[in-house]
Amino acid sequence: MEQRVNIAQSQSESWKAMYGFSTVVGKSSLSPIQKSLIMVRTSEINSCAFCINMHTKDALKIGETQQRLFLLSAWRETTIFTDEEKAILALTEEVTLIHQHGVSDAVYKLAEQFFSADVIGEIIMSIVSMNAWNRIAVSTHMPLGV
Repeated sequence: MEQRVNIAQSQSESWKAMYGFSTVVGKSSLSPIQKSLIMVRTSEINSCAFCINMHTKDALKIGETQQRLFLLSAWRETTIFTDEEKAILALTEEVTLIHQHGVSDAVYKLAEQFFSADVIGEIIMSIVSMNAWNRIAVSTHMPLGV
């Protein structure tokens, strides 16, 4: 695939703003593993090879296992994710696929069982940030940067 416009160069102010937004979101109280699950699962749903490649490598470096990364797209069919992680993953999927039916009351109530309103806000903002990066990478054909 041939790389398209380089957004970082052609839209430098917007890129800097996105980077700043991501930096703020990255300071959330979520654990590094929780953040990684959001980033990888969102990127899987959006078929963003650039982000899947980057964030799975990062996840392995912070102690995530290969098995959990391999099974992430089928998380509902396993017992290797905690109930809190399952709540995060369910919210990640519904926010990412918001055009299908919004965020259901069931998924939101599940998140409320484990997280405060502030933390749910952090989760949502993390998902929003990752979706934005996926859209930039996919639409511009960002190279993997192996």
